[in-house]
Amino acid sequence: MDKPVIMTIDDDPGVSRSVARDLRRRYGQSYRIVRADTAAEGIQSVRDLRLRGDDVAAFLADYRMPQMNGVEFLEQAMDLYPYARRVLLTAYADTEAAIQAINVVDLDHYLLKPWDPPEEKFYPVLDAQLDAWQRTDRRETDELRVVGARWSSRSYKVRDFLARNQVPYRWLLVDTPEGGELLAAAGEASDISPAKLPLVITAEGRKLIAPSTSELAEAVGLSTAPATDFYDLIVIGGGPGGLGAAVYGASEGLSTVMVEQHASGGQAGQSSRIENYLGFPDGVSGSQLADRARRQALKFGAELLTARKVTSLEVKGQTKVVGFADGGSIAAHTVILATGVSYRRLNAPGLDDFMGSGCYYGAAMIEAAECRDREVYIVGAANSAGQGAVYLSGFASKVHLIVRSDGLEKTMSHYLIEQIAQIPNIEIHTETQVVGAEGDGHLQRITLKGPDGERTTDAEWLFVFIGAQPFTDWLGDTVERDARGFVLTGPDLTVTESRPRNWPLRREPYHLETNVPGVFAAGDVRADSIKRVASAVGEGAMAVALVHRYLEKT
Repeated sequence: MDKPVIMTIDDDPGVSRSVARDLRRRYGQSYRIVRADTAAEGIQSVRDLRLRGDDVAAFLADYRMPQMNGVEFLEQAMDLYPYARRVLLTAYADTEAAIQAINVVDLDHYLLKPWDPPEEKFYPVLDAQLDAWQRTDRRETDELRVVGARWSSRSYKVRDFLARNQVPYRWLLVDTPEGGELLAAAGEASDISPAKLPLVITAEGRKLIAPSTSELAEAVGLSTAPATDFYDLIVIGGGPGGLGAAVYGASEGLSTVMVEQHASGGQAGQSSRIENYLGFPDGVSGSQLADRARRQALKFGAELLTARKVTSLEVKGQTKVVGFADGGSIAAHTVILATGVSYRRLNAPGLDDFMGSGCYYGAAMIEAAECRDREVYIVGAANSAGQGAVYLSGFASKVHLIVRSDGLEKTMSHYLIEQIAQIPNIEIHTETQVVGAEGDGHLQRITLKGPDGERTTDAEWLFVFIGAQPFTDWLGDTVERDARGFVLTGPDLTVTESRPRNWPLRREPYHLETNVPGVFAAGDVRADSIKRVASAVGEGAMAVALVHRYLEKT
């Protein structure tokens, strides 16, 4: 097989030769180094490589090039090689522009020139990028095909599930020739109503019609069945807190299983860009962070179950039994509750009719391309809404940020407020609410109520980022919760009778434990938690330390 390619593009011939020289010195035995002196030449080379069937591992593009800058080059190159790592070469004066470009092309890294010595400033960065590329599943996107209708909520749910679980697929509209042909070949052409769609065709030719989440997970090879029926630790929820607990639990020798109903990453996994997480100065998308954590947990031997809905937690002596919606169950010595929170539903007449067909909770990044040159509306005033606004501003002609309060300062991080202020196509509407929605088959109009009264405006895309609603009703009376449903932890709770012998009086180090000894809570689901990605990961790690203390005394 031909060597994969590392391509470098720089309009300064001297710099271009130097970059290629440094690349060949380190990577020449394993990769083919291709260089171009102009962006246009680089695009043509990318097309030629694609036609020949060559694979590209990384693009290194200079930011300042005439006719087409590095960001514009990467935008075009990623259409042909979506899995290639993207690195922007920039001078110190262009650092701010490089950071802003992260949101445009999902930049993996930017490098300041010059980088002497390369052994310290260049090779370590590229080593990490190439390692990430090698670990990426680069199957062709047409291995799995999804045929559906543009405004079908079922089609949206399938696409969202696949995207959030890092499963590549090819999306085909039913009213296109290729989509219609596939539907006819599958024997479904006689009924192409939205209720019948989507049609999913796997690489093996298996067809699924409007599959459930569990059917889809099984079809694409996601793990849905536990390997055994008893563990040291069950982690319920796959957000940052759950992933942190799974990584630390498995890495410290505990037999660990993590159960997630939808996709790893939770609410944070839907964030287009997280820029205040320690160790990622250039920012990282929620899906990238979740994917890295997921792979890390698997590396240490944790089991990750997807598309399994937990419906009960029963305490039998010192054993905790977790029940599933399908009737199955698993048991463990300890449990960490990390179910996180979901976005609260927007209570506006008519809006529920357009879930997945114009109204989306969270970033819904698979819809971003469809918003190009259109106006979109975002409801919310916290960081997730700000990140969504910044991301969608790269596609939409205008982003309207609908804020119920009189400003963003009380709920959004300062860095995001500053970013939004510098983006001309984001408009903030304070003291405004969505109070109605209308449409024929999909969202077409919304009614806004603001300081000047009510007005109805055309709107086909509405993204909602409001409130935090915990998923804890299934706990019943087993675990104590507050009035809003968040799990209570700490020294003031009543300890159940299953408390192990010689278990000490509650003190601050045990503040993550619930009223049930051996059952802990971590992340956003815990009452009084900070509601940040970093704190959720930290609580997941700390909960594992408390699991060890518990197990030592049982």
